[in-house]
Amino acid sequence: MFEFSPTDWQAISLSAQVAITATAVSLPFGFMAAYLLVFSRLPGKALLDSLINLPLVLPPVVVGYLLLLSLGSEGWLGAMLAKVGIRIIFTWKAAVIASMVVGFPLLVRSIRIGMEQIDDHLIQASRTLGAHWHDTLLSVILPLSGRAILAGASLMFARSLGEFGATIILAGNIPGVTQTIPLAIYDYTSTPGGDRMALGLCLVSIVLSFGVLVLNEGLVRRFRKGVK
Repeated sequence: MFEFSPTDWQAISLSAQVAITATAVSLPFGFMAAYLLVFSRLPGKALLDSLINLPLVLPPVVVGYLLLLSLGSEGWLGAMLAKVGIRIIFTWKAAVIASMVVGFPLLVRSIRIGMEQIDDHLIQASRTLGAHWHDTLLSVILPLSGRAILAGASLMFARSLGEFGATIILAGNIPGVTQTIPLAIYDYTSTPGGDRMALGLCLVSIVLSFGVLVLNEGLVRRFRKGVK
């Protein structure tokens, strides 16, 4: 059996906290971004799509460095936040932001695919019956996107749980403060004799990710029964 230290348990707890927070905060923004990409007629949708998906093709370290330039004490956004007493870098909030930026494209893509599969006749019927765009959004698009939202949330949670590159740049690797499971594994692999504990944390990460996938599948099945 693996005997985790208090620091290891803090890393496990923080990883779950960061992944849950990043997913919960990103969900409404991801839904609206997908809605704009699928149903709106805004000019420059291709540019918006490219900007959303940019973190997928950039190395996570590059994403983290760009965030550091923006949110650091010398950055434009970091300086503004400092004036109101808010500090982001090298805190757990920085890990949340890094996970949000890196996982957001997966969330939007999953929801977008679900929205693109909605029958246009249903949307046209709601508009013919006099429904405003927000009524159609809440009564037609949102319910029919339920499975896609669950899938996107699961993907983002798993991605946030395994985020390393952007997190270590923006939040640092401070045990008990910003050290998540991937960062703790990195420390153990760099320490002589730490392979056993690194393996233990790897198994914890696998169990957490697998549990999320199982929960997602169960929720999807219930959602299908509810729709029927």
